[in-house]
Amino acid sequence: MPDSIATIDDVRRAQRVIREHISPAPLIRSYALEKELDLPPSRQVWIKDYGWTPVGSFKLLGALNWMSRHADEIGDRPVAAHSSGNFASGISFAGMRLNKRVIIVMPDSAPKVKFRLTESFGAEIRTYDISRDHETGERDRLTGQIANEEGGIQASPYDDNDVIAGNGVGGLEIAEELQRQGRTISQFVCQVSGGGLMAGHALAIADAFPDATITGVEPDTADDFRQSLAAGQRVRVDRPSGICDGLLSYDVGEHNWPILQKLVASSVTVPDIQTRQAMAWLYNKHGLRTEPSGAITTAAVLTGRVPLEGEGDIVLVLSGRNADEDRFRNWIASE
Repeated sequence: MPDSIATIDDVRRAQRVIREHISPAPLIRSYALEKELDLPPSRQVWIKDYGWTPVGSFKLLGALNWMSRHADEIGDRPVAAHSSGNFASGISFAGMRLNKRVIIVMPDSAPKVKFRLTESFGAEIRTYDISRDHETGERDRLTGQIANEEGGIQASPYDDNDVIAGNGVGGLEIAEELQRQGRTISQFVCQVSGGGLMAGHALAIADAFPDATITGVEPDTADDFRQSLAAGQRVRVDRPSGICDGLLSYDVGEHNWPILQKLVASSVTVPDIQTRQAMAWLYNKHGLRTEPSGAITTAAVLTGRVPLEGEGDIVLVLSGRNADEDRFRNWIASE
């Protein structure tokens, strides 16, 4: 059990930090999903689209809050972090804003768009072979080596209270907008990997809408959180796989787990083929080119994996849109 757990007060404090740097990602009503799901006129579906952030994903929120909170401690030292790509660009953008040097450890197979974004904000990149990382531990070794040899400060992409609180600002944005409109939430559906996105959002959604059912979504080949809920403790998946590169953490973080266990009702799994179909659906219905990790929540709802009982609205998180054009076209081509 970690010494401290992020709270809704931490999320509210983080909101002041985030607003200094970026405006809220849009919360978009999906009339197409309402029709597809055959909902009554009283119920609405909303998509929180983090593809609109300067880095194309939600990861910027936690990164900005972490960098701001640790700025004095960092000083002139570099920040070292590992990332499948989206936290890489997020922490790099934060480093650019606060004038800090950032060194990122990324899998050599990460989407090219994520490499380009990360480099565009001034970060240095070191790569590793993700296919053998479960045997070699190269990712963590490289990150630790950078911190030790260059006197750097390590930033976790998800297992950190400041990252959780920063990510939760998106949940506050959702809650404030729907409360302004006099709406309520019955179902909140969000991706789970390391748990930083869901933990932060769950804090905000549960505080504003305590009757909402909060459901996680994972690839069926990387379902460590679903297994953890069933076991009542954190479970590690040694070889997570699939096209959702942003959802392939080995397990949920220690700081995330107490929040997730308390606030998230269940986690459902989605096979890659249905995620690809949801990517095609979002592109055809909304003109959105999403990465697989971003579309998986839409897939879970379209395929009926998330029960939609109740009378309130349904909110889905679209976590990011950073997909290479050729891969994206291939994924949706046959769907």
